[in-house]
Amino acid sequence: MVFIATSLDGYIADRDGGIDWLHSIPNPDNLDMGYGDFTAPIDALVMGRVTFETVCGFDMDWPYQKPVFVLSNTLHRIPEKFAGKAHLVKGTIPEILEQIHQKGFYRLYIDGGGTIQNFLKEDLIDSMIITIIPKLLGGGIPLFAELPGPLDFECTESKVYSNRVVQNTFVRKR
Repeated sequence: MVFIATSLDGYIADRDGGIDWLHSIPNPDNLDMGYGDFTAPIDALVMGRVTFETVCGFDMDWPYQKPVFVLSNTLHRIPEKFAGKAHLVKGTIPEILEQIHQKGFYRLYIDGGGTIQNFLKEDLIDSMIITIIPKLLGGGIPLFAELPGPLDFECTESKVYSNRVVQNTFVRKR
């Protein structure tokens, strides 16, 4: 399962890898835009190294209550500050899933551009909630990349937050 925000032109980060633009729409009521409901039934998060390092750089406490698995073939260990909060996994996507499933985690939140793209290439994404921020970045890190073939999804719900932000829920059609 995916829960992610993009710019209007489909980028998840700007040209410098920044995500400050995500906060360009005022949110005076501090709406979580469905994030709490989305994460309640998940067992664990799976994210790539870049996303993990981005989260580690936030000036806040660790934001996750569920186990976090970090995919990386270059990271050798989780920094001491995050030991026990995040777990390093290596290998192919099927090997990584086997490791995670052996620990009893099946309902997975997949996060991070490259990780989402790799799971899509393996046709392992069943649903995506994509929140569109009405801002054109003109370049950056795209959410989607080339796939081996088409994947059909059905839009099952659309919501509008703050009269500006559109959130679409897509479910994989098999």
